[in-house]
Amino acid sequence: MGNIADTALLNNGVQMPWLGFGTYKAEGNEVYEAVKTAIEVGYRHIDTAAIYGNEELVGQAIRDSGAARENLFVTTKLWNQDQGYDSTLRAFEESRKRLGLDIIDLYLIHWPGKDKYKETWKAFERLYEEGSVRAIGVSNFQIHHLEDLLKDSNIVPVINQVELHPRLTQQELHQYCREHQIQLESWSPLMKGKLTEQADIVEIAAKHGKTTSQVILRWHLDRGIVTIPKSVTTHRIRENAELFDFELTTEDIDRINGLHLDERVGTHPDKLLF
Repeated sequence: MGNIADTALLNNGVQMPWLGFGTYKAEGNEVYEAVKTAIEVGYRHIDTAAIYGNEELVGQAIRDSGAARENLFVTTKLWNQDQGYDSTLRAFEESRKRLGLDIIDLYLIHWPGKDKYKETWKAFERLYEEGSVRAIGVSNFQIHHLEDLLKDSNIVPVINQVELHPRLTQQELHQYCREHQIQLESWSPLMKGKLTEQADIVEIAAKHGKTTSQVILRWHLDRGIVTIPKSVTTHRIRENAELFDFELTTEDIDRINGLHLDERVGTHPDKLLF
C-alpha cells in the first residue's frame, strides 16, 4: 500500500482505509480540532465509541470538515452496559443521533464480556440487514469468543479490533482471523509511547530515515493489519500519516515480531466480565 487512501477489502465487499484516526480519551474542542485536522491531512477513517463521550463532537467535526460523507469511513462501538438485543438497538440509535449520521460505516461490539454477545450480535445483524450500518464487527474478541459467536451467527464479523503492538503481536489470533476472512485491526498500536526508545526499532527507524512511531505503524500495515493511531497534536497527526513513502524489509518485520512479550497496556478480554 502506497497511499493514505488505500483500503482493505472487507468480507462483505466494503472498502475500509488501512490507516484510521483514533479518538480515545479525546474530548471537547481538542477532539473536534483533531478530527478536522486529520481529515485535512488525508485520513478518511475515523474511529470513536459510545464510551468515549465524544461522538457528538466527532460528528460535528466531520460535517464541518467539508469532506464528502461518502469519502469517509466512520466506526463507533456499543458499550458493555448496552449489550442485549433491545438495548443494542436503542444504543445504536443514540450513537447515530449523536454522530448526526444516517448510516454508520462500521459498528463494533466493544468487549465480549461474559454471555450477552450472541444476543447482541443478533441485533447487529438486524441493523446490517436493514441498511443502518454498512458493516458489523467485534472488538477485543479472543479466538474462543469468535468460535462461539460463529456457531450461531448468520453473518461473519468483518473486523476484530484488538490491542496489538510489537509487545503483543497477536500472531495466533491474526492467523485465525485470516482463515475466517475477518480483518484484524489494532488499537493502541504505539503501546502508548512505550516503544519509542526500543533499541531495535530505533535502529530500523534510523535506517529508513523515519521516526520509531512511523516504523511501528508501517509494521502494522505491512502485516496486513488496519491501524488507528490517536493524537491531538497537529504535527503528530501529520507524522502518523507519513507512512507511504517507505516499506519495511522482511528482516525488519521479523525483528519487530521478535519483540513480542505478551504484554498489554489494556485489560485482558477474559478478565473484563460483565
